[in-house]
Amino acid sequence: MTLFHFGNCFALAYFPYFITYKCSGLSEYNAFWRCVQAGATYLFVQLCKMLFLATFFPTWEGGAGVYDFVGEFMKATVDLADLLGLHLVMSRNAGKGEYKIMVAAMGWATAELVMSRCIPLWVGARGIEFDWKYIQMSFDSNISLVHYIAMAAVVWMFTRYDLPKSFRLPVTVLLGLCVYKAFLMELFVHVFMLGSWTSLLVKAVLTGAISLCSLFLFITLVHSN
Repeated sequence: MTLFHFGNCFALAYFPYFITYKCSGLSEYNAFWRCVQAGATYLFVQLCKMLFLATFFPTWEGGAGVYDFVGEFMKATVDLADLLGLHLVMSRNAGKGEYKIMVAAMGWATAELVMSRCIPLWVGARGIEFDWKYIQMSFDSNISLVHYIAMAAVVWMFTRYDLPKSFRLPVTVLLGLCVYKAFLMELFVHVFMLGSWTSLLVKAVLTGAISLCSLFLFITLVHSN
């Protein structure tokens, strides 16, 4: 049963990435190594962020149950490096905007999946006792894939020299939401004391809203040109 549970969690976490890669047309462009390069860029960016956080943001030593609002906000600001990393990946790939976005997002999201969820699933989901948190972890990986696709699309739109002025404000707002989404979710969970399933649902709804707005702006921008 433990192996069956691990198989379910593994399939739920990884198969959507495989299906997205196949159905998005990336396999037809032989973009596998481009995605690997994007994943390597992700690792480099995360290493730089870790060194920066360890140097300038020491561990919070406040009282128990006290939320360090300013400290967490400043730490979330470091996620601006992800935007720079995605822009770097897309600027190094030639092709249509859809291709650049999917290569950067797939490489970025897959690298995060492997580095942050592979070992916990392998060690925890094969345990003796059943735990819902590994199912939640698998669902969260799917939400992350959608999040990075939307983030890459917003970065691509923001860096276009021919972006209409009417698009500047909504694209900038979406960029801010993409960067501070984790901080807003953590604050929301702390204030309203949400459970694990409720917080996962709120995260899915927020990510879906950002993604739909990004899709609408992207389609409008492409068709206007």
